[in-house]
Amino acid sequence: MIEELVTAGVALASVGTVYAMAAARVVKQYERGVVLRLGKLRSGVRGPGFTMIVPFVDRLQKVNMQIVTMPVPGQDGITRDNVTVRVDAVIYFKVVSAADAVIQVEDYRFAVSQMAQTSLRSIIGKSELDDLLSNREKLNQGLELMIDSPAVEWGVSIDRVEIKDVSLPETMKRSMARQAEADRERRARVINADAELQASKKLAEAAGVMSEQPAALQLRLLQTVVAVAAEKNSTLVLPFPVELLRFLERAQQPAQQAAPPAPQAHQSSDGTAQTQSSLPGPQQRPIQPQELSAQAQQLLAQWQQSMQEQLPPVETPLDPDFGGSKSGQD
Repeated sequence: MIEELVTAGVALASVGTVYAMAAARVVKQYERGVVLRLGKLRSGVRGPGFTMIVPFVDRLQKVNMQIVTMPVPGQDGITRDNVTVRVDAVIYFKVVSAADAVIQVEDYRFAVSQMAQTSLRSIIGKSELDDLLSNREKLNQGLELMIDSPAVEWGVSIDRVEIKDVSLPETMKRSMARQAEADRERRARVINADAELQASKKLAEAAGVMSEQPAALQLRLLQTVVAVAAEKNSTLVLPFPVELLRFLERAQQPAQQAAPPAPQAHQSSDGTAQTQSSLPGPQQRPIQPQELSAQAQQLLAQWQQSMQEQLPPVETPLDPDFGGSKSGQD
């Protein structure tokens, strides 16, 4: 009798252990459990932790509540400005209602993937190429709204959608490269022209100041000579003053204008031919070439003497027959 009771107790314990093992379920922290009893949805959703169900009657389906990262395959399409492109994207979503994700849709992952591909093709057809390349934030928001509208009924919330890559044909890439190069060249030319304009204005202002003060030109000449002499060159080039050339030109013009005209012959009352000379008076005497040459040589000697007083002394004397260069050096 005792043996029969022990045997029955052991059998009952074994059955209870098997039942408990069959009824015990563990739901992880990032999951929720949806219980279907004889095919009918139970009202409560099982939270994370240990839970029990009725074996062979209840069926527990676990739903992952984490954010899912799903790549959207590349979609070929034609933009609104008739450019063929291929666009890839990535979508981030999560389940907010475990019961709706199980009851309302057969496979919410596959449904979200197909909806994302369809919406991406629709966005490509409504947008231009410049928007796909530079205005992606606005397109991402529009794509997110298009996918989120039907996904709300499935218990799915779209976190964000990002356009990952836009592939262009090679001909379009070359055309865009040429356009960018032409635009940069245009800006470079405009900047160069602007710089030339500003430089010409500054040079014109400097020339006006120097014309009012002739000493400024002499000072500028001395600065140039000092800059050249600082390099310790073997040859020192001295510029010829332009004022001396202008003086010679002004001096030659009155000599040419005051040249004596040819004598005119006229017949007198007695029939003899007389010659009348129209030589200028003492106040209209033209400058002779000898006087002009003497004045030019005197002015040139004075200028050389002033330059020698202003320039620093040179160690090696200059050879006057060699045009200002040092003796024995070129």
